[in-house]
Amino acid sequence: MPVFDFNNDTSGKEEPECTYSVFLSSEPEATAENPILVLDNREREWKHHSCGAFASPNKRTAFEFREEDETYHADILRIDARFIHLIRWLGEHRIPVRLSGKNQEEGYAVYRIRETAFGGGSKLSAEDGFLQFMIERLLASSAPPVEQEDEDQEETGDEMKLTSLQSITDFMTCAGRTLPDNIRLWARRNLAVARSNEVSPEERRHAQRALSIMMNIQWKHNYFEAIDPQEARRILDEELYGMERVKQRIIETIIQINRTHTLPAYGLLLAGPAGTGKSQIAYAVARILKLPWTTLDMSSINDPEQLTGSSRVYANAKPGIIMEAFSAAGESNLVFIINELDKASAGKGNGNPADVLLTLLDNLGFTDNYMECMVPTVGVYPIATANDKEKISAPLMSRFAVIDIPDYTPEEKKVIFSRFALPKVLRRMSLQERECIVTPDAVDAVIEKYADTTGIRDLEQAAEHIAANALYQIEADHVPEAVFDAEKVRELLA
Repeated sequence: MPVFDFNNDTSGKEEPECTYSVFLSSEPEATAENPILVLDNREREWKHHSCGAFASPNKRTAFEFREEDETYHADILRIDARFIHLIRWLGEHRIPVRLSGKNQEEGYAVYRIRETAFGGGSKLSAEDGFLQFMIERLLASSAPPVEQEDEDQEETGDEMKLTSLQSITDFMTCAGRTLPDNIRLWARRNLAVARSNEVSPEERRHAQRALSIMMNIQWKHNYFEAIDPQEARRILDEELYGMERVKQRIIETIIQINRTHTLPAYGLLLAGPAGTGKSQIAYAVARILKLPWTTLDMSSINDPEQLTGSSRVYANAKPGIIMEAFSAAGESNLVFIINELDKASAGKGNGNPADVLLTLLDNLGFTDNYMECMVPTVGVYPIATANDKEKISAPLMSRFAVIDIPDYTPEEKKVIFSRFALPKVLRRMSLQERECIVTPDAVDAVIEKYADTTGIRDLEQAAEHIAANALYQIEADHVPEAVFDAEKVRELLA
């Protein structure tokens, strides 16, 4: 593990020599073996949970332990490079904190830091939960380049939102290096606008809102951990019956990710008749990738501005759907499920909204008119669905690997109805299978009824109708079971 010694200029007698070295780590969780920092414990072992405050590392590289009205100092020996600015900021502002750590041969290994200034005293930021939020963001980041002096699972910061200028400023000071370079520069410019008295209140409001949106997104790198193909297959079998060729294509994509540790250059386009489970396949892939997902329904988007946002020159300006999706997910790695890509309409004479997706699909970065900044899209995996791929433009088609989803055969529909659709509805209605008996000829009657329709949605609705009728007979007529033969099914579904 690389270690870098930081020896501050000690020309002044009041400036003692820096005691700590810096190490690089990209561990996503802090433990005693992978600590945030290590404190000197040669003269005294420290308690598992210890309270006190940091001294400013560039003035006195120590933590001041407060025990029984006494104060003891322990030098910082080693510190994770990701946390240098945060520890310095805690020291400069004298924020009371509680450490959790373990005494080891090399020192007191600190793996958790919590703010104790609740309800009074100085706080790092105006936002409650800011410190825990900061630590989680830093642990989720990769180790930053080391530069010399220039610039527990019990509590989570998932609900944390940076909204005030103070909290945004603190975040930039402590963790600005976790942001992509272009976003960090953009944030500095917008902070200047938000604080300026030389611009209109409207401009300041827009700048602060844009900053809040951008700072609350974790901008992750594009490295993907390996995915277990057997677990992926289990999820696919759980969600889909049959479709072996489709499952094979998806597993091939998973194996490609495992080899390259990056997402494929092309997204997936699932093309086939309505009701064949295209959206279900897309959700299954997002589950396999362990990524948050968002849905873009292209049939309801008739203006490109809905995707790209509106300019801040307008009082009611706001970000577009794509930027809002990043904000809702809270991270930059996510699956975009683009429904009904073939139904995207030109609308309002402003161009085809679908064409706006080209930059998103190319993973070259997407620019939102409101944010006025190019956001990285290397962690975006698009999965589109379409009933008729012939209606999709050639440029869009070239961004996808196409998987044709066939309709189900009558025999497959029988199995889906009997083994999946009907049992699923019975469980939801708290009915036992012995209370709703559907004979084989009744199943044939259901399949015959919907022989001319594609997909399985009609089968699911038929199962719902039959189960509801069974429940009515049991509750209203007090029968122990409801039996459906072909004649009853035809009468019920007529």
